[in-house]
Amino acid sequence: MTEAARRPGRPRQLHREDILVAAVGVIDAEGLEALTMRRLGAALGVTAMSLYRHFDARDTVLAAVVDELVATVDFVPHRAWPETLRSFAEGYRAMLLRHPRAVALLATHPVDPERGRTLIEPLLAGFAQAGIDDDRAVTIVQSVAVFTLGHALAQVGGDPPAPETAPYYDAWFEAGLAALLRGFAE
Repeated sequence: MTEAARRPGRPRQLHREDILVAAVGVIDAEGLEALTMRRLGAALGVTAMSLYRHFDARDTVLAAVVDELVATVDFVPHRAWPETLRSFAEGYRAMLLRHPRAVALLATHPVDPERGRTLIEPLLAGFAQAGIDDDRAVTIVQSVAVFTLGHALAQVGGDPPAPETAPYYDAWFEAGLAALLRGFAE
């Protein structure tokens, strides 16, 4: 029994954000398969049952982890959409490489549409200024995002990347991204 479980008085107050941080920690350290409600509860020093007040199932936790990770993608809006899209792709790739054991999760669980739309709003604004309609802009962004995700999956395969392979994957990513940006700019 954990120290928190033995202590008399009020049980530990759980917050959704704490659960998500712990879930990402378990995935990063032990892999996606290790994330169970029981393992997550143990990481937080609570019983698995206490997690169900916040998430009704493991799949709900996984969906929230996807949204949480995607929200950490950092990119800089530029005047021209290709530069903003490049910054987005580089930021997305950086996030994926920081969480290599979560890449397969991001490849198989969709981002919440509202969260995704909020994330790409600065990209869409740049496309609109260039006279590119919303449907085409979303297609372009999704194409680059899927390329970036697939590239990260090829690089990490679910494990931290081997440092000696980084130059090869960096060059491959740059070549593919440049080709995509050129093609969509035509």
